Amino acid sequence: MQRARAREADQLFTQSGQSLEMTERKAWCLRLLPVLLFFMSFLTYYYCSYAILQSFTGTSKSVNMSKSLCGGWLMQKKWQSLNFNISRQTQLFLKLGDFFWREHLSTLALPYGIKGSELQLLKILAATANDQMPANIDNLECRTCVVIGNGFAIKNTSLGGIINKHDVVIRFNDSPVRGYEDDVGNKTTMRFFYPESATYNPGLNNEPGTLMVLVPFKQQDLRWLKEILYNEKRVRKGFWKPPPQIWLGDVSQIRVLDPHFMHQTAEKLLQIPLNPKSKQKPVHPTTGILAVFVALNYCDVVHLAGFGYPNSRNIKHPIHYYGYDTMKAMKNSAHDLGLEAEALKRLEDSGAIVYLHPHL
Repeated sequence: MQRARAREADQLFTQSGQSLEMTERKAWCLRLLPVLLFFMSFLTYYYCSYAILQSFTGTSKSVNMSKSLCGGWLMQKKWQSLNFNISRQTQLFLKLGDFFWREHLSTLALPYGIKGSELQLLKILAATANDQMPANIDNLECRTCVVIGNGFAIKNTSLGGIINKHDVVIRFNDSPVRGYEDDVGNKTTMRFFYPESATYNPGLNNEPGTLMVLVPFKQQDLRWLKEILYNEKRVRKGFWKPPPQIWLGDVSQIRVLDPHFMHQTAEKLLQIPLNPKSKQKPVHPTTGILAVFVALNYCDVVHLAGFGYPNSRNIKHPIHYYGYDTMKAMKNSAHDLGLEAEALKRLEDSGAIVYLHPHL
């Protein structure tokens, strides 16, 4: 009996010892858990930061920018939190196959609709035929885009290499590339333009595959392109600046931006009255702010460079990274630049856009 009790006591002692040992192990694991979590967080942060750094600086084993910027916790789609009704509409250009003006008559004229311009558009779209983005960009799961402004802020930034690494590089008007590659890069996916801002030979400052995207502000803009495409007699009236009478653009690369985007930029982003009742000259969005809005609809990551005017009262201060225009030239602008600056600030504060350089 005593031996049985002794064995029972030994078993109880052994079980209690094992239970105590298990308890101590659990306590030890619990103490280690915060350390392990911190270590894992550090490794995750280090890896993501290193990937982004590689994508920007271009090491021997460069990481694709789309993967580094769109992956994991970096991809948050901040545009979803905006109150600008960004629709994520990815059909950017007008296409002949829709015949949208027959099924859904537009109630607004250019630049916000196509009322009164249907016949000219029919002829233009019939001649250009192509209405798509390049498949290698359209098929991306995540698109990184950069919109290059023409402002003085991009001068001497040496951002050219970083700009070229984006999936989509959007430029506008007649901003030059040659001679400025160190600061602005030399890749151009799309260039937004209108007749007065066109150059007679787009090939001088664009790559062969660059999409030349017409932004029609008025019927004369469509007429100009139609005359170019069909080699018709040029009509010079109706422009604030004479457009090129000879234009060497590649017909296969011509696109016409859907006025939907100009309409939404004005109404939702800038809250500009589309039909002002006063006799004052109407204010329209600039090509630059329009390009930003298009990028927000089409891209997942949107970067900006070259936006913003100098915070200077010196009217002789240059406003572009090229040429000789100064702040004095902005006095008679047909655009509300202050309103656009406020909109860009809201977009930046929300995280929807990120500047690649310091700015005011």
